[in-house]
Amino acid sequence: MKQLALFLALCVCAAASAIATDRPNIVFILADDLGCMDVGAFNPKTFYETPNIDALARRGMKFTQAYAACCVCSPTRGSIMTGKYPPRFGVTDFIGGARPEKMKPAPNANHLPLEETTIAEALRDDGGYATFFAGKWHLGGGEFYPGAQGFPKDLTNGEGAKGNMQFWYPKSDLPVPDHKDDLKTTERIVNEAVKFIGEHKDKPFFAYLPFLAVHTPIGARAELVEKYKKKAERSPPDAWGQERERQVRLVQNNPIYAAMLEQLDTGIGRVLAALEKNGLTEKTIVVFMSDNGGLSTSEGHPTSNLPFRAGKGWPYEGGVREPLIVCAPGVTKPGSTCDSPVISTDFYPTLLQLAGLVAKPQQHRDGVSFVPLLRGETMQRGKPLFWHYPHYGNQGGAPHGAIRDGDWKLIEWYEDGALELYNIPQDISEQHNLAAKNPGQVKELHAKLVAWRKEVGAVMPTPNPDFDPTKKKRK
Repeated sequence: MKQLALFLALCVCAAASAIATDRPNIVFILADDLGCMDVGAFNPKTFYETPNIDALARRGMKFTQAYAACCVCSPTRGSIMTGKYPPRFGVTDFIGGARPEKMKPAPNANHLPLEETTIAEALRDDGGYATFFAGKWHLGGGEFYPGAQGFPKDLTNGEGAKGNMQFWYPKSDLPVPDHKDDLKTTERIVNEAVKFIGEHKDKPFFAYLPFLAVHTPIGARAELVEKYKKKAERSPPDAWGQERERQVRLVQNNPIYAAMLEQLDTGIGRVLAALEKNGLTEKTIVVFMSDNGGLSTSEGHPTSNLPFRAGKGWPYEGGVREPLIVCAPGVTKPGSTCDSPVISTDFYPTLLQLAGLVAKPQQHRDGVSFVPLLRGETMQRGKPLFWHYPHYGNQGGAPHGAIRDGDWKLIEWYEDGALELYNIPQDISEQHNLAAKNPGQVKELHAKLVAWRKEVGAVMPTPNPDFDPTKKKRK
């Protein structure tokens, strides 16, 4: 009987191993502060050059209405890891970023709770995936580092570590590149990823590459900067709009930003080439997205998001609409486009389904699998999209909430309760506030927004008795 039990156990293990071997690899590429209109696949007239990202779009499906769960980075990153809206796990601003003005911002956790079962843990524990991490975590340091959330524990934050951004890399024998002309350590992330892919070509893997580019400070190799300086001479001169107290850039012509983006695109091309070299292109799902909109209203105003309004730190489309590309061989049709709205909470259930794994609805409770969309099918989402940002951003934005339900988007400003209503398909630039003309629509959407905040336990900002209106806001 013991021999029979052992034989059956070996059969089960062999079957599980065979199933795991057949699972697709997953490479998730996350850019930092990259606007939707910065990418050629989404904006043929862009000043920037992104041939490798554009080629990925031709191989897979691009989403024209993809959203981040927040207008700044840490909350969006947490939503990808958990499949939940940021208020549920307590990180509603970038970690280390909360500051008071007219209102005291809501409390902001300094880490992603370890109680959350991340997508990396689910793929590793349920699917037998090897996991990889290199880049910007920004979801907690110390015991809350990536190694505690499903990624390899043997990580270092020595090279490139800075402030609360928590940059982490594998401990390896690869030489550390000279970062003098690569402020965002793109080359190091790529080198580590290429090595990992080569070492894991016979086992399914989940490689998460949260790049630091194109976050400030911007910088790039001198010869690339010179290339774009010449290109900028043929481009329109600077033009500016106004978003509350902030100027907003209306023209793409920054040569340093362009050069940094080319470095990022080249790095992504190297990762895709490593898949091809190891015979993994047709076995690997590749996801490309950014964590929030392009930076256009502060800190050098490096890019423009037109025709989208504003940028990073704001509830308008320029702050939350992202360049999303998914290439899933055998699922997505090459060169296809999807116009249905999706949001960053949706990756968790989508990747589980693509990997042939059982859903975890109690974990990714706010996510909706968009696999039907990847197959080219129609799909009813069944629930609106929501945002909650009870903070003041470095970019000039103020505490707000928002809901998108069908074609309609409602924004609520928490300082004074002001409401803005936009029909997104008809007014992509959000220039015509229709709240006064559609009181019924406003009432319905606001009621849904308030009910959602209650459901997810969203904490609101409170009046600041120490606020001095005579002091100028930080620019």
